[in-house]
Amino acid sequence: MGLANRIGAVALAVACAVLLLGVACRAGQTSEYRRLLGQAIDMPLDADVFRAPPGHNAPQQVHITQGDHEGTAMIIPWVTTVEPGSSTVLYGTSEDNLNYSAKGKHSQYTFYKYTSGYIHHCTIKKLKFDTKYYYAVGTEETLRKFWFRTPPKSGPDVPYTFGLIGDLGQSFDSNVTLAHYESNSEAQAVLFVGDLTYADNYPYHDNTRWDTWARFVERNLAYQPWIWTAGNHEIDFAPELGETKPFKPYSSRYHTPYKSSGSTAPYWYSIKRASAYIIVLASYSAYGKYTPQYKWLESEFPKVNRSETPWLIVLMHAPWYNSYNYHYMEGESMRVMYEPWFVKYKVDLVFAGHVHAYERTHRISNVAYNIINGLCSPIPDQSAPVYITIGDGGNQEGLATNMSEPQPSYSAFREASFGHAILDIKNRTHAYYAWHRNQDGAAVAADALWFTNRYWMPTDDSFNDA
Repeated sequence: MGLANRIGAVALAVACAVLLLGVACRAGQTSEYRRLLGQAIDMPLDADVFRAPPGHNAPQQVHITQGDHEGTAMIIPWVTTVEPGSSTVLYGTSEDNLNYSAKGKHSQYTFYKYTSGYIHHCTIKKLKFDTKYYYAVGTEETLRKFWFRTPPKSGPDVPYTFGLIGDLGQSFDSNVTLAHYESNSEAQAVLFVGDLTYADNYPYHDNTRWDTWARFVERNLAYQPWIWTAGNHEIDFAPELGETKPFKPYSSRYHTPYKSSGSTAPYWYSIKRASAYIIVLASYSAYGKYTPQYKWLESEFPKVNRSETPWLIVLMHAPWYNSYNYHYMEGESMRVMYEPWFVKYKVDLVFAGHVHAYERTHRISNVAYNIINGLCSPIPDQSAPVYITIGDGGNQEGLATNMSEPQPSYSAFREASFGHAILDIKNRTHAYYAWHRNQDGAAVAADALWFTNRYWMPTDDSFNDA
């Protein structure tokens, strides 16, 4: 080979190497979209979405969540304000023949100078899979009727569509987020990653804001289960007001099926739904070694049967990987404790909130770091989950806009906009994911890609942009 040819061959090899390096180390994207920034303003208390239903002592704030581990039960809470009334739920598979009934209980709580209405909780059990049920709460004069559909029986190729919302609040932007989500009508349940009402942001932790928020979201929550994650705005720890019991308003109003998964507290638990196994963790409950949450999660991961529920999804509030200069590294101590398990058991996706913006990572892990070896940079890891921060529901605290620069290599896409996401599980190998910013039409996805399952098809899905 002549000198010119050898030089040409070397140049070609170098060019190919550079190209491959560029592909392997694909740079993350910071969206160029710029939302017109302004203060996220709360809706006025006389807004239509906060209006109580008509009638004396009419049930209000109706909402549902899964009531057991398998998906054959539903927890149905609601509030009456004048007197207890009935705690019974009538239900059936025909709107005109509610021939079953279940009796619940009611309770009240006080917070500073606030006394709640009568909070009813009723769990209806032994439901059939993939069946539409109608239900009614209240008395004859003010009977209110709703419906829901139970999930299909778990199986490896059972399709199911989840919505994803976090840090919602009750601002005008919150209303847009919920309306935008509702326009994506294919979703069947919501994975909610914490921070519901932001009542603790108001003077004296104004608990009437728990009531207004629940009336606001009833239009969706009475028909579609939301799977709850506790955020920092659910803590409501206020010793200056004489309130020293954390999570009092939240736990009084929003029950979870924690006992059915062997948990000892309602803030961490698991459920199965179609082909997904959902693990909910508590960022603001003790999670260190030998704590109840640690011991529960240690025993929980081995129970997951990926032949039945191939998609393993974790919900939490404080993100582990976050390149915004808000709540930076708040999830680090939990990451150190639990990330090796996430990699060992091949978690597919982790959803978090807390940071009021959107971000998606590549599949990376940082399990090698032991404080003295210097191996503190996240590395590509195809056994690791994708971490998605979706704390962009629209609350009055506004957007997180200050990003760390340069964008870290683990960050695939980020944008400071309000929105929601849809996770459409197709079968055991593929799920389509799309994040929708509020400013776009329902059919427009600002960030979308196909995920492949870590157990059944652990291919590199970093380049599966839709």
